Amino acid sequence: MIKCLVSFLLLANVLFAENAPVKEEENLTPPIDQSAEQPYNPNVDCLILEDENSIICKFEVIRDIKDQDIIIHWISPTGEISRTREMVIPAGDVSAYDYRYLDGREGGKWNFRVIYNNNEYTSSFELK
Repeated sequence: MIKCLVSFLLLANVLFAENAPVKEEENLTPPIDQSAEQPYNPNVDCLILEDENSIICKFEVIRDIKDQDIIIHWISPTGEISRTREMVIPAGDVSAYDYRYLDGREGGKWNFRVIYNNNEYTSSFELK
């Protein structure tokens, strides 16, 4: 009985393998790099965590094989830069974080600005 079952399964595999569509040509072609066709807009976002008394801001880029330099500015409602930080996103990483405590921050519209590859990316949030 087992010999018949094994023979049947072997025969079924051979038959279906011959009828399966061959997709070898598709696998040999490299994927198209669409990043060169479409400009990428890095993501920058801030989150206010009142229960933790903090503001957390995140900047995301496309993974790269080399280090990526960024400059971060926290801009107060008066337009004054309250803090500047130079950061390096290490090769293989995609994001950088920075945070501030809520205590001592004046109310109003704040801006979190990131300078990356000579372009500016901004996220705004309001403190009450």
